[in-house]
Amino acid sequence: MKVTLMGQNGAGKSTIFKMITDSLKPDNGKIQKAPGLSIAMAAQVIAPQERELTVREFFQSRFSEKVYDIDPKIDAVLEVVNLHAPHDRIIKSFSGGQQARLLLASALIQDPDLLLLDEPTNNLDTAGIEHLTDFLKNYSKTCMVISHDADFLNSFTQGVLYLDVHTHKVEQYFGNYFDLLREITARIERENQKNAQLAKKIQDNKDKANFFAQKGGKMRLVAKKMRTEIEEMEEEKVDVRKEDKTIRPFVIPAQPEIIGEILNISSFTIIDPKKHTPKTEKAMVSLKKKQHLLLRGPNGIGKSTLLESLAAGTAEGAQIAPGVRVGYYRQDFSTLNFEDTVFDSLLNIMEKPNEERMRATAAGFLLTGQVMDKKIGMLSEGQKGLVAFARLVLERPGLLILDEPTNHINFRHLPVIAKALDQYEGAMVLVSHVPEFVEQIRIDEILDLAKGI
Repeated sequence: MKVTLMGQNGAGKSTIFKMITDSLKPDNGKIQKAPGLSIAMAAQVIAPQERELTVREFFQSRFSEKVYDIDPKIDAVLEVVNLHAPHDRIIKSFSGGQQARLLLASALIQDPDLLLLDEPTNNLDTAGIEHLTDFLKNYSKTCMVISHDADFLNSFTQGVLYLDVHTHKVEQYFGNYFDLLREITARIERENQKNAQLAKKIQDNKDKANFFAQKGGKMRLVAKKMRTEIEEMEEEKVDVRKEDKTIRPFVIPAQPEIIGEILNISSFTIIDPKKHTPKTEKAMVSLKKKQHLLLRGPNGIGKSTLLESLAAGTAEGAQIAPGVRVGYYRQDFSTLNFEDTVFDSLLNIMEKPNEERMRATAAGFLLTGQVMDKKIGMLSEGQKGLVAFARLVLERPGLLILDEPTNHINFRHLPVIAKALDQYEGAMVLVSHVPEFVEQIRIDEILDLAKGI
């Protein structure tokens, strides 16, 4: 059985997974599991403290007792996720897509009765997603998946558990996500119709009750009885489901004073996937205002490394014009200080802090109320992504560097984000493995890192 757990960013999907694995305890209620049930989870990201481990140590950490014949087991699960890696290689040296495969393999090596996958397509290239999809289609045990990728889910899911962020209830639907949408739409129509009928009946009874109350005598008793019936009918009204909110359309303002060439790339370094050795390639890239560059290449070739060095100003063979503000959206959100509150993180990024404008921007990204006082580290991965986008709006960069900006983001938000990037008037460098997202964005130039291999 393959089941999907869906819901808006911050609704508590990952929290439910943590309660199933006993890493978190529920404040009330119970998580009932069959006796002896073995469970393994592939989280969204590798924990910071695990990034210093070797591949062998990383897999060994998934077991409470030492496994002496673990090397052949590691090779077997790496084969399943289509990744070949030395067992003494450090985890942090792998790309985001390769780390996603390692996470999946670390769950598979435990051979669990219940496999929990939290956003497993994040950072995966097209080949990786196809490989994962085929694996899940043929997977013989129970699997529960959290994902915002509707097309990926529809290819294998047999049922959906929908966590409503407003009611905090889990609703069960059978079929794929599109079946879920049809059921929800039909339910809303029924609930609206029922409420409309009750509202009409309630108003009629109120009018009659007022009329009888003015007559005095026994008519007042009739009016009192009718008011009791009105209260009962009010209680029968259905709380119509509030659909997931979508972030408001937004604009990322470009740094206004810059002119001429913003970024020049004459060479770059890649990792040869066969030899696992660095290799320098020539390039002729020159970006000015309103020019968007797409970086292509398979997982592990060095896209994120190149973006990181560009943002830091340390990339050999690349030059950013003096005075250009760089807005960097990093796939692991490590540009954010996890100890900052959302309020401080947004206010501090502004060149001239303005709380009113900051709060208005935050509200557009659904960052309101108690969320503003939370530390970044306490947010869901999706909410961290929304904070990162809000910061870009407030930062007003001249060069925008985006590394997998669709990761963890609710699919409802993606068209809004794509439109904002499409209209961005500064220079932009983008990495994304989601073709449907890229197709919505104006791309002026493509640099394929794998072309010379």
